[in-house]
Amino acid sequence: MSSSDVYIHNLKPFAIQFTETFGIRWYGLSYLAGFIAGGLIMYWLAKRGKTPLPKEKVADYITVLAIGTMIGGRLGYCIFYAPELFTKWTSEFPYWGVLEVHKGGMASHGGIIGVILASMYYANKLKIPKLHMLDLTVFGGSLGIFFGRIANFINGELYGRAVKSHIPWAVKFPQELYRWAAESPDKLKKLGPVIEAIGPVHLQDGRTLHPSVETWKEWVSTFPTQDRVYVYIDKIIQAVQQGNQKVIEKLAPLLTVRHPSQIYQALMEGLLVFLLLVWIWRKPRKPGVIAACFGIFYAIARIIGEQFRMPDVQIGYQIFGLTRGQILSIVMLIAVLIFFIYVEKRDAKPMGGWGDST
Repeated sequence: MSSSDVYIHNLKPFAIQFTETFGIRWYGLSYLAGFIAGGLIMYWLAKRGKTPLPKEKVADYITVLAIGTMIGGRLGYCIFYAPELFTKWTSEFPYWGVLEVHKGGMASHGGIIGVILASMYYANKLKIPKLHMLDLTVFGGSLGIFFGRIANFINGELYGRAVKSHIPWAVKFPQELYRWAAESPDKLKKLGPVIEAIGPVHLQDGRTLHPSVETWKEWVSTFPTQDRVYVYIDKIIQAVQQGNQKVIEKLAPLLTVRHPSQIYQALMEGLLVFLLLVWIWRKPRKPGVIAACFGIFYAIARIIGEQFRMPDVQIGYQIFGLTRGQILSIVMLIAVLIFFIYVEKRDAKPMGGWGDST
């Protein structure tokens, strides 16, 4: 398989698009799908009498979990990956960098912390054993990770590292142009022929841009003061998503052949973890065991999956060549192993399960 035969990622981030920047995004739908799937599993268990959570309270609990996930995921991203957002203020809504959720930026580890806190709060409110409530939550919630990673792939974000040898499922992501701009702007000069293929670009302020190859190189030489460079990066990606063959033909040879790491992580962190939990919870377990197993399986899957994924551009590789996600997962794994030993040794009656209690 030659590099020219590799699939060029051309999926749109919108399921339904109303304007160039507004519509119903797959990312939002992935969260919705995750909460619906988790809610249906909880409702099924409650209906079968496998949990003290009343089935009529499942919808309320899912709402609490959604709030906890969003707040935890966003704050986790700001703390672990982009602390500068805490001090970023603008004159445009929503004014504070932390609230600029529409620009992306959610952290799985932060989301997990948010879920834990939301679970503890609701369990206390309904006087349900907290560890059982956590088991119930991660059991259905693991599917949410699956949907979220699929949405990452559709968005062309969190893409993989370069493949060392060709694989049939390799992908070229136009979104890597943003990494060029951040790490090695001079590479953007290669885009001259692509810029010509784009043609005139009409801006909202009434201006029309139509640079020649030489003008484009001049813009790149004064980057990042030239915001027009980012305008064209956005236009190139949109042209690929719209199937502009002229742009695709000029751009394809310049892009890196990569692993679709989002798919790997969806299958490992989401689907595989869920199936393992289904097998383990076929009979009642001590409260906390399922939550501990989720943490162990997720951390291991994340550590493996990150070996195929590019680290965040603003962070890069860290100690021993690990990514920030791997370091957080190693810390999580150690903490959860200790937690697993604790819950296994507790004198507690087994709860939950979806099969017979024999």
